[in-house]
Amino acid sequence: MATVQANAGSVKRAAANPGLELLERLGYVVRGALYAVMGLLALRIAMSKPDGQAVDLTGSVVYLIGNPFGKFVLLVIIVGLAAYSIWGLIRAIFDPLHRGSDPSGLIERLGFVSSAVSYGLIVVFGLKILMGSGGTSTDSTQKTISSILEHPEGGWLTVLIGVVAIGIGLGQWVEAYRAVFKRDLKGAEMSDAQRKVAVALGRFGMFARGVVFLIIGWFIVQAGLHHDPGQVQGFGGAFMFLLAQPFGHLVLGVVALGFIALGLHSLASARWIRLMGSSA
Repeated sequence: MATVQANAGSVKRAAANPGLELLERLGYVVRGALYAVMGLLALRIAMSKPDGQAVDLTGSVVYLIGNPFGKFVLLVIIVGLAAYSIWGLIRAIFDPLHRGSDPSGLIERLGFVSSAVSYGLIVVFGLKILMGSGGTSTDSTQKTISSILEHPEGGWLTVLIGVVAIGIGLGQWVEAYRAVFKRDLKGAEMSDAQRKVAVALGRFGMFARGVVFLIIGWFIVQAGLHHDPGQVQGFGGAFMFLLAQPFGHLVLGVVALGFIALGLHSLASARWIRLMGSSA
């Protein structure tokens, strides 16, 4: 028992390593850049100026590395998101943000695990580009659901995934309303104006992301019910769905600005988020 506790203490001290925490803050910067780029690409669609660029996080990676310094930028993205994935596991296991062990707290901590996996997959995508075996962004949501629907029990599993995505979308709206994330910021180091702006950006961004997750979830449910992977849509498909609605350009423009706001909130978090070794 003492050995287990000692090992856990060693892992906890490693998680609070200043070097790792610096990389985790870099992860927030990279995450912010990816969301801001995705929002800008969606805004171009809303303004009827699409350029064929995939509008999701992997598409943002491809966009950001499309310059003479692309390999260096890609390395920064890989390192930053790898550290951010580790931070997701740290948040889930050690609970430095004090989400607790009640049902709502456990759901949030499970969400941190999901975040770690999601950004870990983007790291894998980046590594494939680095090794020369990738470089184009595809709809990973549709690809994943297609593989699930190949199995006999794929239909109900797909419906379940869609329901979870809808639940995530609703959870984003609840988070936007409650703004629990504002407790994660080192308020003592922020002015009132900085805190208000950071919280407002987070709320707007989470509301926009919730809208998109609800749409993605609905399409996944339909794909499961009809056993048709063609009905699945990722971020890009959700944006195009919004565009096709009444006042679609306006609605998509607002949602796109929300994603840009989410990116800016992530940049603010890079500066002020409380990490494992933070004292305030």
